Amino acid sequence: MADTSPNLEMPFILPSQAQKHVTHNEALLRLDALVHLTILAEQPTPPPSPDEGACYLVAASAAGAWDGRQGRIACWQDGAWSFIQPRLGWRAWFAGIGRLKVFSGSAWQDIPLPQSGSLDQLGIGATPDVTNRLALASPASLFNHAGSGHQIKVNKAAGSDTASLLFQSNWTGYAEMGLAGNNQFSIKVSDGTSWKTALAVTGAGHVSKPAQPVARAFRPGTTFTPTAGQQSGFTDFGLNQGGFALGGSAAAAGGFGIVVPAAGIYQISLNLALASSSGHGATVLKNGTQTLLSVAGSSGAAQTQSAIGIFALAASDVLTLGHSGIAEIQLGSGKTEISLVMI
Repeated sequence: MADTSPNLEMPFILPSQAQKHVTHNEALLRLDALVHLTILAEQPTPPPSPDEGACYLVAASAAGAWDGRQGRIACWQDGAWSFIQPRLGWRAWFAGIGRLKVFSGSAWQDIPLPQSGSLDQLGIGATPDVTNRLALASPASLFNHAGSGHQIKVNKAAGSDTASLLFQSNWTGYAEMGLAGNNQFSIKVSDGTSWKTALAVTGAGHVSKPAQPVARAFRPGTTFTPTAGQQSGFTDFGLNQGGFALGGSAAAAGGFGIVVPAAGIYQISLNLALASSSGHGATVLKNGTQTLLSVAGSSGAAQTQSAIGIFALAASDVLTLGHSGIAEIQLGSGKTEISLVMI
């Protein structure tokens, strides 16, 4: 029969042994140290004033009273250090780092997670909650292939629900892409308060840009004859998307200028319908002075002229028509009008 137990190496009381209580107490001390083992720290030398029963892992650079004891568990019991060699599979709570580890036979390692399982919540460097059941705080995330392609799936329960990617800054949403409240793919943006759909794609592949600046403006009526040097404007929109407005002072020849809603590159089209002309010119003016488009003609009967161009405009630029010569200009939708679209 061996003198010690096979796993914890606790000494046995031998049949002919005197002072059996000594052996018994030694076994109890060893049991007290190893059951629910807590390692306060890993260090090379003893602490100056250890508490009774305190256990430490002797570091590889052991020195002093622990010299030559590297890798062992040092326990302070009855005023002296006892050293215990860990065995394969022993577990210990490392209080200094707040982690449970297992001895592999050569080193203490984190207890591995099961190969498969289910968790109600999981946090990686972050704290999950009942809504964000998976939470991650990291400089980057990698979803790699396993030999071929890779897909990320975001599934929703019903068509009126949302399946999307939301992009935030300081926890405020500024962009979202996905199926937001319907089954139509869209990209939405926000100023931090209100949301607008920048792009939407139907299931048939049709693409729309609901916030893209687009306008067609005209003046209702029959005809008007501006004086050379005067400017005219518009009073009605046949189409207005993206925030165009009529503003500024009333033009001398009637109407108001068109106020551009956002900076960008615009395609501008001018359609000038004439009832008669004695020689005329018409220009699209930016802020009353800069010529963008021009049409001109000599004397003649009813005719239609048009011009188109691409220009850089700034937010709040105002567009009007400048006139030269003498002409009777037809009014109304589909006659004299201007069209603009940001491209």
